[in-house]
Amino acid sequence: MLDLAARIASRGAGFVEPNPMVGCVLVRDDKILGMGHHLIYGGPHAEVNALADCAARGETPNGATAYVTLEPCSHFGKQPPCVDALLNAGISRVVCARRDTNAPAAGGGDRLAASGVAFEVSSESPAATRLSDPFFKRIDTGLPWLIAKWAQTIDGRIATRTGESKWISSDRSRRRVHQLRGRVDAILTAVGTILADDPQLTARNVHRRRLARRVVIDPALETPEHAAILQTLDQAPLTIATANSSLRAHQRKVATLTAQGVEILALGDEEIDITALLRHLVTAHNATNVLVESGPGLLGRLFDADLIDEAHVYIAPILLADDQAKPAARGRVAERLVDAKRLTLVRAKRIGDDVLLMYRRQVAS
Repeated sequence: MLDLAARIASRGAGFVEPNPMVGCVLVRDDKILGMGHHLIYGGPHAEVNALADCAARGETPNGATAYVTLEPCSHFGKQPPCVDALLNAGISRVVCARRDTNAPAAGGGDRLAASGVAFEVSSESPAATRLSDPFFKRIDTGLPWLIAKWAQTIDGRIATRTGESKWISSDRSRRRVHQLRGRVDAILTAVGTILADDPQLTARNVHRRRLARRVVIDPALETPEHAAILQTLDQAPLTIATANSSLRAHQRKVATLTAQGVEILALGDEEIDITALLRHLVTAHNATNVLVESGPGLLGRLFDADLIDEAHVYIAPILLADDQAKPAARGRVAERLVDAKRLTLVRAKRIGDDVLLMYRRQVAS
């Protein structure tokens, strides 16, 4: 039931942030009475929607068990406490996949238990437990959830030795990427990708749930004025993170870009402070999820700094076998296997002849 609640909750991706995705399933005598998820930021929570679904089915929730991906909230925010809704409905048992450690909302389980409702936390559903990871990372660290995405050949190359990469993955795989772009708050890249591929980094030909801000790490302010990312400012906002020295050296260019609506940030003397940039995206732009679409240099740096939380790797049925073709990431020194960055596979999906592998960063237990 928690797995089901997690699947339902995922329908809210791109709609509910910066709130967590939450799902709820109401069950009595092995019969599902109602299901619901948090639909949109500021709207009713999963438990309330599940109770409404129960009523719409002509069922009564009295004596039922509520399976919820996150501990029901106990405070008045944009919505009343879900604990009150469950108690008023006569729910007799609540099983959640994760405690809510966000101080304003915490304590719902204790309130339920104090009111005679059986309450327990279950780790039986990893999908339900990890569902709210982006929310809690932001709350606990002030940093957004970073999702790295790349397409590669079977032998792990993202481009030929000359830089050709269009297209390694299939049309179907690229459509999934556009869908993901339409559900995140920002898309991060480096100027090398701008110069090599001239991407727009917009969500095209898909239903977009959010408008992602494009973010370019460009220490020397090399982004050309004819770049597609500048020609599409009417479609999505843009931030360029550059070095302090570049502000002084390119004052006219900075003024022109600023007048066009580009946000220019100076975050370091030579190398950009990526952590400071990520914090800025949270504080200034309310970002929860950031997609990284870049070349091997930035990816290697982010992995080395342990900033990547999730990786979506599209593997195409192509083999280059060229040792000068570009790898997915570079810049680290790993002489032994123990020095490698290890990830946990959470999902594998076939997309035509491509395979999508989804990984999470391993967390020390």
